[in-house]
Amino acid sequence: MMMFSELGRKKWGKFLRRVRLFRFVPFTDFVLASGSLATGKIHEKSDFDVIVGVKQGRIFTARFFAVVIFEFMGWRRSKLNHRETASDKICLNHFVTPKSYRLSPPYNEYWNHLYQNLVPVLGNENQIRGFFQANDWINPPRTYKRDSRYISDGRSLLKEFLEWLLGDRFGNEIERILKQDQVKRIESSLPHSLGHKPRFIYSDDELEFHPDTSRIEAVLRRLDRDTPSTL
Repeated sequence: MMMFSELGRKKWGKFLRRVRLFRFVPFTDFVLASGSLATGKIHEKSDFDVIVGVKQGRIFTARFFAVVIFEFMGWRRSKLNHRETASDKICLNHFVTPKSYRLSPPYNEYWNHLYQNLVPVLGNENQIRGFFQANDWINPPRTYKRDSRYISDGRSLLKEFLEWLLGDRFGNEIERILKQDQVKRIESSLPHSLGHKPRFIYSDDELEFHPDTSRIEAVLRRLDRDTPSTL
């Protein structure tokens, strides 16, 4: 179990209170804490990165409800550039479906370190296990074990009602409309968002918004310096 500083305990307490809102986001299967929160590299201005597992065929619907709910509460990081003040905001930058549980290559020490430290905090534990089984590139292999920060299975009456309402043909049409709108917004912002070696995916299977990976490469260089030589 990771030991926390006073700042770490404060950040984790705030994150766990806020992430509970995913219980009301339809078609959310699980939520994993990612980024600096998971790796322990927390500072005062840290935001809260998450990987959100969602039902196949409803990724744009799930993202829409997540954006609306967290935006309404004032807890959503609305821009992905690093100039924005994002302290304690939820960064909705990675949604995956069962077809995209496995991280797209290339893999390096940074992604290995991050995925080794992802913290499942909410959702279906069988699907969380499936997520880690799909990422069998992690070395050493990561198997799911419930952490003390795990909150619940993420179910609620409102979520179940919305999934019933949006689960059939009507839901298919809503998904189509929401996809059309979101893709238009994403593509209109692309020229202003993309920076160094972007990881930018938007499809029916995955939404990943890492428009500038220069900070990732900086972390990778630090990891390389901190790794003892075997020569």
